[in-house]
Amino acid sequence: MSAYRLQQLKGHILPENKNTAMAGSPSPLTTHVLNTGMGVPGSNMALSLYQQDPSTSAWKLITTGTTNDDGRCPGLITKQQFTSGVYKMHFETAKYWESMGETCFYPYVEIVFTINDPGQKYHVPLLLSRFSYSTYRGS
Repeated sequence: MSAYRLQQLKGHILPENKNTAMAGSPSPLTTHVLNTGMGVPGSNMALSLYQQDPSTSAWKLITTGTTNDDGRCPGLITKQQFTSGVYKMHFETAKYWESMGETCFYPYVEIVFTINDPGQKYHVPLLLSRFSYSTYRGS
């Protein structure tokens, strides 16, 4: 990995095209990608949010976006869209690692979770390295 890219990942150099595709009002559902292998936020990672249709079990795409310089993706879903049900966050991890000239074991990560009380705030972080990942319900 180049020294320039490493400095960019550590937040010392801002990317030319800052993408905050999901910007908007505060979301009741948030995520934060952390590259634990390098100790930096997982910035510029594409992700998608889906909700499962309870009658067919098919996944309905809610939104897509890219994590910002801090590894966050603001505005995932509006309070009006956020209902009880099963959701899935799909993270494009292979493309993320490829952008740094690296390979990885998991080409994507999908986190599936159930929302029982849409009045609460839910935080679903992704801790990631090239060969592992973990997640939990945060606050």
